[in-house]
Amino acid sequence: MDSFDDYALTAAVFLPLAGAIAMLLVPRDAEGTHKLLALATSVATLGVGGYLLANFDYDRAGDMQFGIDKPWIEVINSRYIVGIDGISLPLLILSMAIVVLVILYSWTHFPEPHNPKAFLILILILEAGMNGTFVAQDLILFFVFFEVVLLPMYFMIGVWGGENRQYAAIKFFLFTLFGSALMILSFLALFFLVQEANGGEGTFAIPDLIRLASDNITRDTQLLIFGGMFMGFAIKVPMFPFHTWLPDAHTQAPTQGSVILAAILLKLGTYGFIRIAIPILPDAAVEWAPWIGGLAVIGIIYGALGCLAQSDMKRLIAFSSVAHMGYVMLGIATLTDFGLNAAVFGMVAHGLITGMLFFVAGSVKERFHTLELARLGGLLKQAPRMGWILGFCAMASLGLPGLAGFWGEFPAILAAYNPAEGLSEELFRGYMVVAAIGTVFAAGYLLWMLQRAAFGEPKAEWDAVRISDMHWNEYAAWVPLLVFIVVLGVYPNLIFGLTDDAVRTAVSALGR
Repeated sequence: MDSFDDYALTAAVFLPLAGAIAMLLVPRDAEGTHKLLALATSVATLGVGGYLLANFDYDRAGDMQFGIDKPWIEVINSRYIVGIDGISLPLLILSMAIVVLVILYSWTHFPEPHNPKAFLILILILEAGMNGTFVAQDLILFFVFFEVVLLPMYFMIGVWGGENRQYAAIKFFLFTLFGSALMILSFLALFFLVQEANGGEGTFAIPDLIRLASDNITRDTQLLIFGGMFMGFAIKVPMFPFHTWLPDAHTQAPTQGSVILAAILLKLGTYGFIRIAIPILPDAAVEWAPWIGGLAVIGIIYGALGCLAQSDMKRLIAFSSVAHMGYVMLGIATLTDFGLNAAVFGMVAHGLITGMLFFVAGSVKERFHTLELARLGGLLKQAPRMGWILGFCAMASLGLPGLAGFWGEFPAILAAYNPAEGLSEELFRGYMVVAAIGTVFAAGYLLWMLQRAAFGEPKAEWDAVRISDMHWNEYAAWVPLLVFIVVLGVYPNLIFGLTDDAVRTAVSALGR
């Protein structure tokens, strides 16, 4: 008899879709019902996440658990294969938790045009795509979920965004679709090359490709296939110089869209490198790693300089994502278990901290109707709780020891000191120095933002306006994130202890 373990991951992926379908049957003007349905669905999905956490075998974190392997598209031998290990579990839980908090925040913060039904349905569809990406163990299944998130975010930006929302939405869509086209070509190339070498039987199953691809594909072909994957994943991260869609998308997106984009969607690209590109094509990964590391440190410095040039708080936070994801990619480029552990921690830490910064920016925009730093100031006097939270998040984002951001940056820098065998120590130590300098720039732009937004006297134009401090739903959405920023900063082994065995399994492909 089947147990819930056999259906837990399917429930984690498709419960949000079931909730979205139920909301379609409810009239649009029943706003309270839509809120309750969306919240109940997201909480139920998080409950499945709690079940996964409680029943996960932490002694076997390097192995796939809660696995399902069923026929799906038999004509191309693509199967419904899902499973989680120590790498995917924390990202899956982060995705579930962020959606619950975003829905709580939305309770009184729906952007114009006011349509809670459509807005919440899009959030649930996004959750299904994000959760599915983190559990998929078949390349076609992975690609489907990877692309499912594209349309909901396009509409979220294009319908509920700012003045230039249509430009930002189309730019986001075209960039990511271009990368996805190259990525699916790489997946197809893997299938046909393995089919040719395996007696006419191709496969899209990631575990099988890890076992078969490297030994049956020539080095030059591996380099080309890895290049296609690199484009698909690097645009999603986004890495320099493919980052230009991100500031526009973040600036124009509604607060909820910015939080989901920063906290989860950017991680789909970095997760793809760790789950697919490196284990399947380890030889090509070694050849590409110096270039990935170089682009990562360029992104760190470029993102920091971009922050210093911004006059809009939200756009500044968006450019900071380019810099912070550079540390994640630097950790990945080292191809070591230490570097990949740092990268996964960096993904979680960035999701918590930058998600919080976008939450705060959204509430500031709602009260002041602007995010121009020249017009802000005195937040600590007008809304002191919000001002202190902004300061706390700025400190976490710049990598203050004792908070989660430190463990997202420092280990990635340290990992560059001893890259994997076959990589130049001198080159990666040079990258380490550049990345360390980037932390100084981070302190500069974040403290500059904090000083202009929170300190000093309020501007005269706000003297006659009553600025309210935090509301109940802001407390409900923000406190869990703030708590985990501290908990992971004080006890980082909550993540490192979970990811280490799984990362070692992924890296072991490099030594075969």
